[in-house]
Amino acid sequence: MLATQHLLDAAREFPGRRFVYASSSSIYGQSDVFPTAESALPAPHSPYGVTKLGAEHLCSLYHRNHGVSAVSLRYFSVFGPRQRPDMAFNRFCRAALLDEPVTVLGDGQQTRDFTYVSDIVDATRAAGTSAASPGRIYNIRGGSRMSLSSSLDLIAGMAGRELDIRHTEHEVGDVRDTGADIACARRDLGFRPHVSVRDGLAAEFEWMRELLAGSSGAG
Repeated sequence: MLATQHLLDAAREFPGRRFVYASSSSIYGQSDVFPTAESALPAPHSPYGVTKLGAEHLCSLYHRNHGVSAVSLRYFSVFGPRQRPDMAFNRFCRAALLDEPVTVLGDGQQTRDFTYVSDIVDATRAAGTSAASPGRIYNIRGGSRMSLSSSLDLIAGMAGRELDIRHTEHEVGDVRDTGADIACARRDLGFRPHVSVRDGLAAEFEWMRELLAGSSGAG
């Protein structure tokens, strides 16, 4: 949050320039309504979600008090090539290609509204250049809500074999399901997601294959 405040302070020196904040679906916690609209009451389950919500409030404060043209985007489960190595799809693809056990937190039936990285880029650029009213908050999702187990079935098909899936305890602070209503982003930003989970996972799987092949060759 402190870094966000420093950036907002810097943005005050550029009146009229758009400030786009990368927030998260984690601010909702476990929603009771799907798809979840921006009007839903935030109830984060994790410190990460709390800090994201706090930074959203900073953006609203700087808009109201200092005229900063801030817009917040609540990203839903971003994935794709170059994903962080601790994230689920990165771990799953890597394990599948190396013929290693795949560790799944919980029973695998939790669902996420996955969003491919190029759709995130499109939404972020649109938020930065559109005439959307400053001070607004928008959900951004890919429109392919899926369980982790179903995503593992897709990866198994790409790997051409059954995966050795091992379940561990549910992670504290993790929610069961997410799913976004993006009507506001469609209306104000012209946002339309284009990449399905199947196609996006295939791209990430091939990126991981090339990455591992390059690492092996370097050795």
